[in-house]
Amino acid sequence: MRPLLFAAALVLSACSEPADAPADAASAPAPTESAEIASAPRPGAMAPDFTLVDTNGQEHTLSDLRGQTVVLEWLNYDCPYVGKHYGGGNMPALQQQAIADGVVWLSVVSSAPGEQGYFEPAEMNARTEREGGRQSAVLLDPTGEVGRSYDAQTSPHMFVIDADGRVVYNGAIDDRPTTDLADLEGATNYVVPAIAAAQAGQPADPATTQPYGCSVKYADEA
Repeated sequence: MRPLLFAAALVLSACSEPADAPADAASAPAPTESAEIASAPRPGAMAPDFTLVDTNGQEHTLSDLRGQTVVLEWLNYDCPYVGKHYGGGNMPALQQQAIADGVVWLSVVSSAPGEQGYFEPAEMNARTEREGGRQSAVLLDPTGEVGRSYDAQTSPHMFVIDADGRVVYNGAIDDRPTTDLADLEGATNYVVPAIAAAQAGQPADPATTQPYGCSVKYADEA
């Protein structure tokens, strides 16, 4: 697998924070292992199976992807933490390189209708194009059932799943829990080595970190 090195190629651009976004990025928890994610699928455990429809009406079933490495990215385009990674070009670059290396990258939207991050399919496609998304598909989970089965806490919250359907990595995208575009440069990315580990049939190091970002806007949450 080719190295996934993007920091030098990042193009930083401005992104705006919605009114309900966290006001102080410095208050975000450090990306270290935490009891808060103990109920999420642990590394080595089978990833919960699911079937979701994407923004083009196509069904995707996780178990159908056995034999391939899969990345799940919990997505909310209006979250300023997500805005950092898309606005700075980091997430699209990660997606593009991962897919070139045979990875299936699925962005999951568990925002409920009427909540931040929820868009109807056509509008979501337009937003993905505007944000430069290069994922394999954007999956819609408006009931939050799939998000809850993974205990997805934030956007972004990242999972890497190996060819046998086992979780290799669960946690943050990197070690810079801020909304500052300047923090993209020099950040330690956790997903890149987890993908490499999954494709090599090895455990990731680290395998679990504390995810950071905006809370997932589930149906029963404001």
